[in-house]
Amino acid sequence: MKIRRKIVSIDEARCNGCGQCVSACTEGAIELVNGKARLVSENYCDGLAACLGECPEGAISIVEREADAFDPEAVGHRKNSGERGAGSGEKNIKNPELETRNSKLETHSILPCGCSSTHLRMFGDTCETANQPLSRAGVSSALSHWPVQIKLVPPTAPFLKGADLLVASDCTPVACPNFHRDFLKDRIVLLGCPKFDDTEEYINKFADIFKTAGIRSITILIIEVPCCSKMPLMVQQAMVLAKKNIPVETVVVSPRGTIVKRHKLIS
Repeated sequence: MKIRRKIVSIDEARCNGCGQCVSACTEGAIELVNGKARLVSENYCDGLAACLGECPEGAISIVEREADAFDPEAVGHRKNSGERGAGSGEKNIKNPELETRNSKLETHSILPCGCSSTHLRMFGDTCETANQPLSRAGVSSALSHWPVQIKLVPPTAPFLKGADLLVASDCTPVACPNFHRDFLKDRIVLLGCPKFDDTEEYINKFADIFKTAGIRSITILIIEVPCCSKMPLMVQQAMVLAKKNIPVETVVVSPRGTIVKRHKLIS
């Protein structure tokens, strides 16, 4: 069934065949065909654009047009049957940065959409965590304001004025055991989900904040899953829209809260 929705568009003239988008797309909607990235089927693309930030040539964009509806059952069937990569003449390219960093994580079930952010996992105690004290006296919350959800914070909120901003995917406080100490202290936090919330709404909200609040710095905290990679892109687009150049650092953590990488945006 055709519906009007957001979907990936690939400019083959700009594509250099690196394959980074293939690794980023957990739905398997993109493959290399004759050295170029191609959308193999519209119903495999969920339109969340996890591949967008992986393309070094800017060959991938999101457009809104008539397309087949996203079909998570078809994605699950394709992944389970091993169809991905069939007939492309190319090897599937592995991106080690997207692999699980902790060998003790056990994937028990994968939901039909196939996204690694939906994998059901159980975490066992390691020797290091088992030997830590259960509580520490004097630990207090570093939260200095409310609300914290991106949707609920108005751009004119007084606590945003001249703030060092922490833009965090809303799974990160659960993943990071020392979230308050390591990331929240002396920062104003905005929480949201780049997978399920509205991208345009976030970009416009960030742009309004950047225009009016005099933000000093931005730290973006995300989980090492493809859908979270949209958050830095939304912040960057909002800065362009607001015509502001604010220092930005992105911190990527594993589902156990270990810092995987951190990098600063070069103006």
